[in-house]
Amino acid sequence: MALAVGTKAPDFTLVTLGSGGPELFTLSDHIGEKNLVLCFFPMAFTGGCTSEGCELTSREADYHALNAEVIGISGDNPFAQQAWAGKEGIKIRFVSDYEHAVAKDYDVAYDSFLPEKNLTMGGVAKRSVFVIDREGVIQHAESSDDPAKMPDFDAIKTKLQELG
Repeated sequence: MALAVGTKAPDFTLVTLGSGGPELFTLSDHIGEKNLVLCFFPMAFTGGCTSEGCELTSREADYHALNAEVIGISGDNPFAQQAWAGKEGIKIRFVSDYEHAVAKDYDVAYDSFLPEKNLTMGGVAKRSVFVIDREGVIQHAESSDDPAKMPDFDAIKTKLQELG
């Protein structure tokens, strides 16, 4: 069960790739500036994650107009994230939860990812979204055990409109 609305968002520091190479991204450094939309992706280079990334990219201007920044999080290494995003034209920022600690902190990690398809890797993030307000409080949370189920993009936009 994902962290509940009204919960203080757990802080984290993860690696991202900037124009000059690897950089650290700390959530608390971005609290207060904008509302944040944290999107957990199970795995780069998969159909569902590519669809979600492209959908988020197509809505990027809407999120900016709503004073929000979208951050993608997956257990992939940052170089794989960058290669995948570049190949697919995905423009959101990704941070690497390579050790799956953040997925566990947000309570969205699979115990065993798709064992029926022999992908028995533990710790993989469930497809999940958290809207975090400028005070660092979770205002919208959704998570699905079905990696093919896309987030409710309209509900995310509605929540961001409410937050202003």
